[in-house]
Amino acid sequence: MTRLSALKLSLVLASSWSACALAQDAPQEPQADGGAAIIVTGTRLTGMKAADSPAPIQLLGADAIQRTGSPDIIQSLAQNLPSVQAQAFGSDLQAHNLQMKLRGLSPNHTLILVNGKRRHGTANVSVAGGPYGGSAAPDISFISPDSIERVEVLQDGAAAQYGTDAIAGVINFIQKKRDHGGSLNATAGEYYDGGGRTYAIGGDIGLAPFEGAYLNIAAQKKRKGYSFRGDVNPEATSMVGRYPAIADLPGYPYTNRIAGDPQINQTIVSYNAGYEFGEFEAYSFGSYGHKKARAWENTRNPTVISKTVDPDGSFVAPADRNGNETTVLLYPGGFQPREMIDETDYSFTGGFKGMVGATSFDIASTYGKDIIRVHVENSGNSQLYRDTGFTPTEFHNGDFIGTQWSNTLDLTHQFDVGLAEPINIAGGLEYRRETYEIVSGDPASYYGAGAQSFFGYSPNDAGKYTRKNFSQYLDISLKPTENWLVDGAVRHEHYSDFGDTTVFKLTSRYDFSDAIAVRGTVSTGFRAPTLAEGGYSGINVGPSGISGVLPASSAAAQSLGFGGLKPEKSTNFSAGLVLNPLPKLTVTLDAYHITIRDRIVISSSFYGFRGPFCPAGYRESGAFDANRCNAFNAAAYALNNQQAVLDAVRGALGGEIPTYVLENTNGTRNIDGSVSVQTFANGVKMRTTGVDLVANYSTNLGDWGNVDWSYTANYNKNKVLNVAAPPSTLNVAGAALIDRYSIAQLENSTPKFRATLGAYWSLGKFSANLRESYYSSVYALEVSAGNGPLAGADTRVYAKAAFVTDLELGYKIAEPIKLTIGANNLFNKYPTERSYANIRGPQLAGNSRTYSTNLYPNFSPYGINGGYYYARINVNW
Repeated sequence: MTRLSALKLSLVLASSWSACALAQDAPQEPQADGGAAIIVTGTRLTGMKAADSPAPIQLLGADAIQRTGSPDIIQSLAQNLPSVQAQAFGSDLQAHNLQMKLRGLSPNHTLILVNGKRRHGTANVSVAGGPYGGSAAPDISFISPDSIERVEVLQDGAAAQYGTDAIAGVINFIQKKRDHGGSLNATAGEYYDGGGRTYAIGGDIGLAPFEGAYLNIAAQKKRKGYSFRGDVNPEATSMVGRYPAIADLPGYPYTNRIAGDPQINQTIVSYNAGYEFGEFEAYSFGSYGHKKARAWENTRNPTVISKTVDPDGSFVAPADRNGNETTVLLYPGGFQPREMIDETDYSFTGGFKGMVGATSFDIASTYGKDIIRVHVENSGNSQLYRDTGFTPTEFHNGDFIGTQWSNTLDLTHQFDVGLAEPINIAGGLEYRRETYEIVSGDPASYYGAGAQSFFGYSPNDAGKYTRKNFSQYLDISLKPTENWLVDGAVRHEHYSDFGDTTVFKLTSRYDFSDAIAVRGTVSTGFRAPTLAEGGYSGINVGPSGISGVLPASSAAAQSLGFGGLKPEKSTNFSAGLVLNPLPKLTVTLDAYHITIRDRIVISSSFYGFRGPFCPAGYRESGAFDANRCNAFNAAAYALNNQQAVLDAVRGALGGEIPTYVLENTNGTRNIDGSVSVQTFANGVKMRTTGVDLVANYSTNLGDWGNVDWSYTANYNKNKVLNVAAPPSTLNVAGAALIDRYSIAQLENSTPKFRATLGAYWSLGKFSANLRESYYSSVYALEVSAGNGPLAGADTRVYAKAAFVTDLELGYKIAEPIKLTIGANNLFNKYPTERSYANIRGPQLAGNSRTYSTNLYPNFSPYGINGGYYYARINVNW
């Protein structure tokens, strides 16, 4: 019970005992459907039950989502489905838009649908490496939890059925269609060890505006506070004697607050409406959301923001300085900048469906847009301050805008040709138009060294990208015999920016009896690169270095030999068993083998200039300085000083690299200077293999109520089979498109084994929900402190295997009102601390800000914040 409050635990246990004592013989809550629910995902057949699906599919009802305690849907999915992993932590812009991955693949490999229609992606692309790098998947935090009737998770490649992004599977959020009743719920919670205080209030209401019509409106308001799980900032402790004001910074000596959750204030409103008349239905659904989020950035020390003044206090321009000036600090104790986003996200769908004779049709149009305005607060532009005597402390750094307009026509017709059942033929068309745009920020945000902590997007970064797509599909499903189902699909897509692709899928299921069936799938798939992956640009010009990301299709990237991105291609195989050995027991076991070619990754940094790598005989101030200048090595020097990269960056900046990056004021080499770039590239061939196990059983205990048992498990292994060579322009000794650290993240950041045992017990007015989850160990590679980037010894940083317990207790105090208390991570389990002997200790002693705050590995599959306790009240009518 590490750091678990005895008082909090006693309250949980006492509430459990009281609830048991108060439970009476009241009506029980609805139980699991045993696979009888009708599904709409992964099949074009009407009326198919989940238990009869030829592909592995899991269902989560609204009650299961709510019982996770967190008002965040990603966390709800990750706690219930072992094949889903939630991102624990993100830096910079990714802190505000955490993603999830299915079967250890990229978030981009899972297609998100709402009521069967494609959801638009976020405009916030991740430029980090590893499994979440390049992710621009839909931000499902803008889907109101109270609008959801159920979630259908298809764990099978489905590109031939739905198009791009469906390599790992499909998650379809089915919204409520009720025309009466409603719900209201309020939740409050906080981490055991402080921070992350959350308040959420939401609900939905069903209306019947007129006969035959339904309108369900849902809304949620959520506020979440910062959390901090970092380490001591060694810069603060080493500099406090020189700058006493450092001790006044919040949290001293833990002044670097970047390790933890951001602050979030979010509002969502959605609707689902329709009018049914005869064989037809006109329908519409949509959502509108607004999010303001703030995340801490790395603390800056007092020497960063200063200007020069005469003894009388007046500012001295750089050209007039004569050595008699005084340095004035804007922030005498340093400062703690924050990054803030102001995001608006909306989506609207209108459609018409029905039957004409024996043919069903569904025609729909969906438009979605995501606008992210990026700001920096409590900061400054050091070079602007030095040059003009003035700097803003708040900046508008730029905007990201993404849109998607999808238009679909789906047709289905059945033909009776004398088989066990009529042949079902489905076909359809889709036209989709997407845009991605970067809008430059305030000039002060990118002037000179730019806004501290987050360089603004300049006109050189700005641009708008457009893509059009037209696709057609054909799906044929037939049953040669009563027990044998065969389904085949083929899809052709044409993209305006990279051409055509065709994929197929063949699925079959055979039921030997009511107790046992086998199923399997073979398919090919693809994923079109997102416009953000191809168009993102962010070149940061710092006080002594330039770094950033070149657009893959830009002239600068092409000059290095990269060129534009092409689609990823995949081959999927799966085979499974469906068992019903007992009336209330269902078991499914499905193995999968996925190979992805040309997977898009963000490259390693390629250097055009790196001051510490010096040629033979180099002198600094007249003498060779072995401590600051690496001894000459021809390969290392060539790798870190490539003229092609220097020229590409010069072109991306409009033709000039600031002299101060390359040289000191006396004209000698700037030992601390560097110029480097990255870009997205089709760089990796990967293989993912695994097994999914799902078991459900219901137990009637008579006077002791009913228990619904569930056991879900996933074995998953990712392997990088091949890494493409860098372009010949950059293919010098030691160059690699991605390094071993990125490979380790791709292969080892997903638990190889994850399992969850769940029990939901209902007894009269009382209910209890228990989940016990197991996570096998994961690890990443880091360089041991004290070693250089090329010669340093690699150290594995582990998040060791762990059991995590979730418990929720509920009691109906009246028919419409239910009170609930619970805890996620009941026993306050934290991931393994990063090694003090090999990494943190030497880094703390060496005054290294970059790693000093990472007390826990940020790739932990169950987070870095420890336990979370909450209370909730539900009113249903």
